[in-house]
Amino acid sequence: MKLNTPSRLMRRALLAALVMAAGLWPAAHAQGYPTKPVKVIVTFPPGGVADVLARLVAAPLQDALGQPVVVENRAGSGGNIGGDAVAKSAADGYTLLMSSGGLVSVNPHIYAKMPFDPARDLTPVASVARVAVFLVVKPALPAHNAKELVAYMKANPGKLSYGTPGSGSSPHLATEMFKSMTGTFAVHVPYRGAAPALNDLLAGQIDFTFDPGIALPHVRANRLRLLAVGSPKRSALFPDVPTVDEATGLKGFDADSYFGFYAPAGTPAAVITRLNSEINKILASDTVRQRIDALGGEAAPMTPQQFAAKATDDSKRFGALIRARGIQGD
Repeated sequence: MKLNTPSRLMRRALLAALVMAAGLWPAAHAQGYPTKPVKVIVTFPPGGVADVLARLVAAPLQDALGQPVVVENRAGSGGNIGGDAVAKSAADGYTLLMSSGGLVSVNPHIYAKMPFDPARDLTPVASVARVAVFLVVKPALPAHNAKELVAYMKANPGKLSYGTPGSGSSPHLATEMFKSMTGTFAVHVPYRGAAPALNDLLAGQIDFTFDPGIALPHVRANRLRLLAVGSPKRSALFPDVPTVDEATGLKGFDADSYFGFYAPAGTPAAVITRLNSEINKILASDTVRQRIDALGGEAAPMTPQQFAAKATDDSKRFGALIRARGIQGD
């Protein structure tokens, strides 16, 4: 029989202390979080919806956390460049990602090779907004409603061009859904964000787009024409404008997407919970909700688990469309 000598007891006590310290470290780390600036990487250029939402949340989040929240744009490859940077960052809560849900629910379907695995390397933090897309055309186009646009596209196959923030983006999938359901064809012109696509639409270089909301001021100023809303329900901003379903009879047309924050996989659960709680409080603010409404979207607070489940559902829904249409990444 072995006796517990003082040295043996000391080793056991030390081992127990190390095990306990390892288990308590994430909680202790989260309790003191944050102690330095937090960086938010946005997957699209300045001026787009992701950028606007990131900056809208960043300012009040900075006040809530007591540390600077710095927004940095890293656009390209359908969000993969920014997503890769965050996926390979330290899992400590100091580097976050703001992106459309397409990064995790669409990109794995359209890119044969990705530099990271969104499902494995990123974890959902907080949903921010459900963003609608609006079917917008240049004023010179001889189509004053969605039915006339469909008729014109059928009479002139391939004559029209449409812009998107890139292959696999929600405006791109919306247009592919629209073309598939109407049996029409138009030339796809991918950009590195919604803002560059909007600029070319205003200049008349492209003919139409499913815009994620940043074109609405130009609609109000009569510089662009709004034909329909790509959501299941009408927009409160334009209650007289029909949905695509109502305007064309395309039953079940739904091209909305969810934008939100993600963190590197392995980020302490307590940090995720803290960030989710603070962001959801921000989304309850009337000022923030009004700013999101002005984009044609709506605040969409969720738990991390609900946000992850929504991404899974969207992956199934859009994956079927992508396979049917043969959509590939840029």
